[in-house]
Amino acid sequence: MQVDGSSARRPRLTPAIADVRRAVREALAALRLSPATSFPAASAGKPLVLVGVSGGADSLALAAATGFEAPRAGIRAGAIVIDHGLQAGSADVAERAAAQARSLGLDPVVVMRVDVGQAASAGGPEAAARAARYGAFDAAMAEVDASHVLLAHTLDDQAETVLLGLARGSGPTSLQGMAARSGAYLRPLLGIRRAMTRQFCADSGLEPWEDPHNADPSYARVRVRHAVLPTIERELGPGITEALARTAEHLREDADALDALALDWAIELTTQTEDGAVALDVRGLEADPPALRQRIIRLVVSNEFGVALERVHTLAVADLVTNWHGQKALDLPGVRVVRQDGRLIFTPA
Repeated sequence: MQVDGSSARRPRLTPAIADVRRAVREALAALRLSPATSFPAASAGKPLVLVGVSGGADSLALAAATGFEAPRAGIRAGAIVIDHGLQAGSADVAERAAAQARSLGLDPVVVMRVDVGQAASAGGPEAAARAARYGAFDAAMAEVDASHVLLAHTLDDQAETVLLGLARGSGPTSLQGMAARSGAYLRPLLGIRRAMTRQFCADSGLEPWEDPHNADPSYARVRVRHAVLPTIERELGPGITEALARTAEHLREDADALDALALDWAIELTTQTEDGAVALDVRGLEADPPALRQRIIRLVVSNEFGVALERVHTLAVADLVTNWHGQKALDLPGVRVVRQDGRLIFTPA
């Protein structure tokens, strides 16, 4: 059924529509009030945000709610549609999503084709598609002078992310899930269930596209969504999805506090050698608890060398502090670390 723009923008107000709109309204209000927000100059005199639209139920609900709420917040709303080119007819799907975005009052609407290519071999096709997608988001923001992109991740997506992180043993960084705001990216629907976005679309007369990849069991996330989480809910009782999302929120609060402490201590412990290398005081690191010590090491390496150390690498550097017996220098991806004169000295690899 083809729905014209006026009827899609002014559906009967139902609980699903009210909840999704409220979530978007609160996100936009927080964006406007945040002292950290920097809006680029906009040609129409109002800041511009983009909604990531795939045509699925989550992104259509977000697009419709943003199209309704943004003007009331004094913000212009456009859309970015990504064609990953991973299946036949992907260009048609992208154009259909773009047409739906326009009918919901979003302008401008940018359509970009990305090339996932051979990157799928590094981290799998999901990671490669994600990297290509976020690269396109950044390019689209620069092209139309937008400040932020709104993404349609839901509470269910958050729970799946936490469960996948548990399965991989990837530590608190993965277990804290996705942030509601991360730099230029906003996720207003992290407190909204996927069933609610589907109901929003039904109530609004919107016909979402069903991505066949979302039913392909070769993807770990699909197996979690359709098999693992339902089994856990059945065996342990309802509410597991919400509990996993709450766990992510708690871990994020703890991680934010530890990261702030790590930054303060890193400033205290970091010096430069005479030849300009970065150095950390060993005695200061040794006095810190492991969680803080390892965060300081990761923070310094990330900020100074643009390298994200894996846990095994961070622990190897920490061994130079707590288990020192004259080891040679560590040659890690992108950085070399040696203990010398009571300091850890970091240089480019």
